[in-house]
Amino acid sequence: MNVSLFGLGIIGTIWADHLAADGHHVRGWNRSPKGLPYFTPDARDAAEGAEFLILVVADPPAVQSVLDPILPVLMAGQTVIQSSTIDAESSRSFARQVRATGAAYLEAPFTGSKPAAEARKTVFYTGGEAADLERARPLLSSLGRAIVPIGPVGAAASIKLALNLNLALAAEALCEGLAFARASGIDDETFFSALRLNAAWSGLAELKEPKLKAGDYAPQFSLQHMGKDLRLARAAAPDRPLPQLDALLDLYRRGFEQGWAADDFVCLSRLLNEDGERRTGAPA
Repeated sequence: MNVSLFGLGIIGTIWADHLAADGHHVRGWNRSPKGLPYFTPDARDAAEGAEFLILVVADPPAVQSVLDPILPVLMAGQTVIQSSTIDAESSRSFARQVRATGAAYLEAPFTGSKPAAEARKTVFYTGGEAADLERARPLLSSLGRAIVPIGPVGAAASIKLALNLNLALAAEALCEGLAFARASGIDDETFFSALRLNAAWSGLAELKEPKLKAGDYAPQFSLQHMGKDLRLARAAAPDRPLPQLDALLDLYRRGFEQGWAADDFVCLSRLLNEDGERRTGAPA
């Protein structure tokens, strides 16, 4: 198949590499140049003739900045797969714009950070017409382990924000529990050994355990991107009481002020230690 990816960040590059390895004809566009064999500097050129166009960029304005140059060349027979994490209203607006050209639109935000993408274990949540999903299913199935249809356009965007809110809250609980244990003289290995036998153990805890133990904040999913998702969730429900979300937004603001935007979102654990550093052993 002819597949074009728009947004060659961590996930977009991994997906492009997988698709190229599978024998598809791949083109990739990114706002800044990338030294990749399939990099195409002009978005319009990348869109022309592509059967599937996968968008995986930062936020709604970034999606619009991709659509603006490619809408004039979209036509029937092409499918835009919108995999960026955005809000429902923006997704519905993008669907209207794309469908006006005759092309199909499928929203397919996903869960799974860098390790999941590398292992082809991404999970896609889809919103849109059933026929559009069936057309895209072989492509999405080659990149992930599951596809979960949610409903019409907008539904998948909303559930992705809801799930990221859950992840952010779970990460903060994990970090606070670890900080409390450390302050009580309990070393990290003992804390995580006990947690693995507790109902609070989760896939997130498994993923972040080595990072928290090592004080490694190289991004699997950055504070900047999770913070963006939390702001989108808050803006999508301005009148709904979400007290923990509001508290998280304040913590993320503090993280940004520390210059941690590009770090993994569990970097907020540094706010919980007096010296800003990890402590793995019991105090002397």
